[in-house]
Amino acid sequence: MQCSRLPQAALNQMVEGARVLEADSFGPKVFLLSDGNILKLFRRKRLFSSALLRPYSKRFIDNAVQLEKLGIPTLHTLQLYQLQTPGMTAVLYRPLPGETLRQIAKQDGFDWNQALPALSTFIRQLHSAGVYFRSLHLGNIVITPDNQYGLIDVADMRFVRGPLPSYLVKRNLQHFARYIDREHLNESFPIQALAQSLLPA
Repeated sequence: MQCSRLPQAALNQMVEGARVLEADSFGPKVFLLSDGNILKLFRRKRLFSSALLRPYSKRFIDNAVQLEKLGIPTLHTLQLYQLQTPGMTAVLYRPLPGETLRQIAKQDGFDWNQALPALSTFIRQLHSAGVYFRSLHLGNIVITPDNQYGLIDVADMRFVRGPLPSYLVKRNLQHFARYIDREHLNESFPIQALAQSLLPA
């Protein structure tokens, strides 16, 4: 995807009236625009890093394209921008319709005993396809209106040939477990049952 320059004035105009979905210590970084598309800003955090050679915005786009090729529902990227501020880029994309598992799990009557088999099947599908998504957690897994599982926020991902080796499956599960602990979901989420379904006996 070709990169276009986006002057500060044009950026300000684009995000005018937009809803801020996510922010950090530097300010807003994810905007829901009035047309329903999303603009995500990427900042290079260190002066010298691998992001100099392959910016996170480019990884974000490449990963979304690769997921689409694998038939895994995800966001659809529209445009890559170089921003006026040094070290900053942005990606305009069409979001994946649906709700995250984190949102769905908060609804009345939700039961992880019923939901876990489908989640386990989806994660096994990712691992079988060679997808190693370090940010795999309930906030980045979406269930679409036609009841398919998909992924969002896909910058922190890599692909291997063939199924993931067992050590990467274990590492992926460790990342997932840390998220469950960080979000204080240990009492409600059956992490041991998930581990048993993903790891060989």
